[in-house]
Amino acid sequence: MRGRIMVAGLTVLAVSGCGAEREPVTVPPPAPVAVDVAAASSGGACRLLDFRLIQQHVKVEFDVAAASERGDTHTCVVRAGDASTPELALTVTETSMDKATFDADVVPGSAGKVSGLGQQAYRRTAGAASGHGPVAEVGWLSTEGRLVTLVWTTPRGTSKAAADKIAAELAALAKKINTRAL
Repeated sequence: MRGRIMVAGLTVLAVSGCGAEREPVTVPPPAPVAVDVAAASSGGACRLLDFRLIQQHVKVEFDVAAASERGDTHTCVVRAGDASTPELALTVTETSMDKATFDADVVPGSAGKVSGLGQQAYRRTAGAASGHGPVAEVGWLSTEGRLVTLVWTTPRGTSKAAADKIAAELAALAKKINTRAL
Protein backbone atom coordinates (compact mmCIF):
# COMPACT_ATOMS: atom_id res chain seq x y z
CA MET A 1 0.00 0.00 0.00
CA ARG A 2 2.82 2.38 0.88
CA GLY A 3 4.43 1.74 -2.44
CA ARG A 4 1.29 2.64 -4.32
CA ILE A 5 0.89 5.90 -2.40
CA MET A 6 4.54 6.78 -3.08
CA VAL A 7 4.20 6.03 -6.82
CA ALA A 8 0.96 8.05 -6.96
CA GLY A 9 2.67 10.98 -5.20
CA LEU A 10 5.64 10.92 -7.57
CA THR A 11 3.29 10.73 -10.54
CA VAL A 12 1.37 13.82 -9.33
CA LEU A 13 4.65 15.76 -8.88
CA ALA A 14 5.89 14.79 -12.32
CA VAL A 15 2.60 15.64 -14.03
CA SER A 16 2.24 19.03 -12.23
CA GLY A 17 5.71 20.09 -13.22
CA CYS A 18 7.00 20.46 -9.70
CA GLY A 19 9.82 18.13 -10.46
CA ALA A 20 11.31 20.41 -13.14
CA GLU A 21 12.65 23.94 -12.65
CA ARG A 22 10.84 26.62 -14.60
CA GLU A 23 12.11 30.05 -15.49
CA PRO A 24 10.27 32.94 -13.84
CA VAL A 25 7.86 34.85 -16.00
CA THR A 26 8.82 38.49 -16.46
CA VAL A 27 5.85 40.84 -16.38
CA PRO A 28 6.40 44.37 -17.66
CA PRO A 29 5.50 47.17 -15.25
CA PRO A 30 2.15 48.81 -15.86
CA ALA A 31 2.14 51.99 -17.94
CA PRO A 32 1.77 55.18 -15.89
CA VAL A 33 -1.77 56.43 -15.71
CA ALA A 34 -2.41 60.14 -16.32
CA VAL A 35 -5.08 61.51 -14.04
CA ASP A 36 -6.65 64.92 -14.54
CA VAL A 37 -6.90 66.69 -11.21
CA ALA A 38 -8.91 69.86 -10.80
CA ALA A 39 -7.13 73.03 -9.67
CA ALA A 40 -9.68 73.29 -6.87
CA SER A 41 -8.31 70.11 -5.29
CA SER A 42 -5.26 72.10 -4.17
CA GLY A 43 -7.40 74.15 -1.77
CA GLY A 44 -6.84 77.81 -0.87
CA ALA A 45 -7.66 80.26 -3.64
CA CYS A 46 -7.36 77.37 -6.13
CA ARG A 47 -10.95 76.52 -5.16
CA LEU A 48 -11.91 79.57 -7.23
CA LEU A 49 -10.08 78.48 -10.39
CA ASP A 50 -10.78 75.89 -13.05
CA PHE A 51 -8.17 74.81 -15.62
CA ARG A 52 -10.74 74.74 -18.45
CA LEU A 53 -12.04 78.21 -17.61
CA ILE A 54 -8.50 79.58 -17.62
CA GLN A 55 -7.80 77.92 -20.97
CA GLN A 56 -10.99 79.38 -22.47
CA HIS A 57 -9.87 82.91 -21.59
CA VAL A 58 -6.09 82.92 -22.01
CA LYS A 59 -5.65 80.03 -24.48
CA VAL A 60 -3.02 78.24 -22.38
CA GLU A 61 -3.49 74.79 -20.86
CA PHE A 62 -2.43 74.54 -17.23
CA ASP A 63 -2.31 71.30 -15.26
CA VAL A 64 -0.47 72.05 -12.00
CA ALA A 65 -1.89 74.05 -9.10
CA ALA A 66 -0.48 74.91 -5.68
CA ALA A 67 -2.20 76.80 -2.89
CA SER A 68 -1.14 78.63 0.22
CA GLU A 69 -3.01 80.27 3.07
CA ARG A 70 -1.59 82.69 5.58
CA GLY A 71 -3.93 84.54 7.88
CA ASP A 72 -6.65 86.16 5.78
CA THR A 73 -4.72 85.72 2.51
CA HIS A 74 -5.40 82.82 0.15
CA THR A 75 -3.16 82.22 -2.86
CA CYS A 76 -3.14 79.88 -5.86
CA VAL A 77 -0.44 79.49 -8.51
CA VAL A 78 -1.04 77.48 -11.68
CA ARG A 79 1.53 76.33 -14.23
CA ALA A 80 1.87 73.94 -17.12
CA GLY A 81 3.91 70.90 -16.11
CA ASP A 82 7.51 71.66 -15.16
CA ALA A 83 7.62 75.03 -16.93
CA SER A 84 8.05 78.03 -14.64
CA THR A 85 6.33 80.38 -17.10
CA PRO A 86 3.73 81.25 -18.02
CA GLU A 87 2.40 81.35 -14.52
CA LEU A 88 -0.93 82.59 -13.21
CA ALA A 89 -1.26 83.63 -9.57
CA LEU A 90 -4.51 84.46 -7.80
CA THR A 91 -4.41 86.17 -4.41
CA VAL A 92 -7.46 86.93 -2.26
CA THR A 93 -7.18 88.89 0.99
CA GLU A 94 -9.93 89.94 3.41
CA THR A 95 -9.97 93.72 3.81
CA SER A 96 -11.99 96.54 5.30
CA MET A 97 -10.70 98.91 2.61
CA ASP A 98 -13.15 101.21 0.84
CA LYS A 99 -13.11 102.32 -2.81
CA ALA A 100 -11.28 105.58 -2.06
CA THR A 101 -8.49 103.78 -0.18
CA PHE A 102 -8.27 101.13 -2.90
CA ASP A 103 -7.90 103.86 -5.53
CA ALA A 104 -5.33 105.82 -3.52
CA ASP A 105 -3.22 102.97 -2.10
CA VAL A 106 -3.59 99.98 -4.43
CA VAL A 107 -4.27 101.06 -8.00
CA PRO A 108 -0.95 101.65 -9.81
CA GLY A 109 -0.56 105.00 -11.56
CA SER A 110 -0.13 103.36 -14.96
CA ALA A 111 -3.23 101.15 -14.63
CA GLY A 112 -6.32 101.24 -16.80
CA LYS A 113 -9.81 100.96 -15.37
CA VAL A 114 -11.83 97.74 -15.67
CA SER A 115 -15.59 98.14 -15.53
CA GLY A 116 -18.05 95.51 -14.35
CA LEU A 117 -15.67 93.89 -11.87
CA GLY A 118 -16.27 94.25 -8.13
CA GLN A 119 -16.54 97.69 -6.53
CA GLN A 120 -13.55 98.96 -8.48
CA ALA A 121 -10.91 97.28 -10.66
CA TYR A 122 -7.78 97.96 -12.71
CA ARG A 123 -5.50 96.24 -15.18
CA ARG A 124 -1.91 96.93 -16.09
CA THR A 125 1.17 95.48 -17.72
CA ALA A 126 4.57 95.74 -16.09
CA GLY A 127 7.83 95.37 -18.01
CA ALA A 128 10.04 92.31 -18.22
CA ALA A 129 12.41 91.48 -15.40
CA SER A 130 15.22 89.05 -14.79
CA GLY A 131 14.18 85.56 -15.89
CA HIS A 132 10.75 86.37 -17.31
CA GLY A 133 8.85 88.59 -19.71
CA PRO A 134 6.26 91.27 -19.00
CA VAL A 135 3.69 90.75 -16.25
CA ALA A 136 -0.05 91.31 -16.78
CA GLU A 137 -2.10 92.15 -13.70
CA VAL A 138 -5.75 92.64 -12.86
CA GLY A 139 -6.71 93.78 -9.38
CA TRP A 140 -10.07 94.52 -7.84
CA LEU A 141 -11.94 95.27 -4.65
CA SER A 142 -14.69 92.66 -4.54
CA THR A 143 -18.24 93.47 -3.48
CA GLU A 144 -17.80 91.37 -0.32
CA GLY A 145 -14.70 93.24 0.87
CA ARG A 146 -11.81 91.25 -0.55
CA LEU A 147 -8.72 92.55 -2.28
CA VAL A 148 -8.12 90.28 -5.28
CA THR A 149 -5.29 90.13 -7.85
CA LEU A 150 -4.66 87.95 -10.87
CA VAL A 151 -1.04 88.12 -12.03
CA TRP A 152 0.21 86.50 -15.25
CA THR A 153 3.97 86.15 -15.62
CA THR A 154 4.96 85.64 -19.26
CA PRO A 155 7.97 83.73 -20.56
CA ARG A 156 11.16 85.62 -21.39
CA GLY A 157 10.99 87.17 -24.85
CA THR A 158 7.24 87.86 -24.77
CA SER A 159 6.35 91.27 -26.22
CA LYS A 160 4.64 93.93 -24.14
CA ALA A 161 1.81 93.98 -26.71
CA ALA A 162 1.20 90.26 -26.10
CA ALA A 163 1.17 90.88 -22.33
CA ASP A 164 -1.31 93.76 -22.84
CA LYS A 165 -3.60 91.34 -24.68
CA ILE A 166 -3.30 88.85 -21.83
CA ALA A 167 -4.22 91.61 -19.35
CA ALA A 168 -7.49 92.12 -21.26
CA GLU A 169 -8.12 88.35 -21.22
CA LEU A 170 -7.38 88.26 -17.48
CA ALA A 171 -10.01 90.95 -16.92
CA ALA A 172 -12.58 88.72 -18.64
CA LEU A 173 -11.42 85.73 -16.56
CA ALA A 174 -11.60 87.81 -13.36
CA LYS A 175 -15.28 88.48 -14.02
CA LYS A 176 -15.90 84.72 -13.87
CA ILE A 177 -14.20 84.24 -10.47
CA ASN A 178 -16.69 84.00 -7.62
CA THR A 179 -14.72 85.31 -4.63
CA ARG A 180 -17.73 84.65 -2.36
CA ALA A 181 -17.00 80.92 -2.73
CA LEU A 182 -13.79 81.18 -0.71
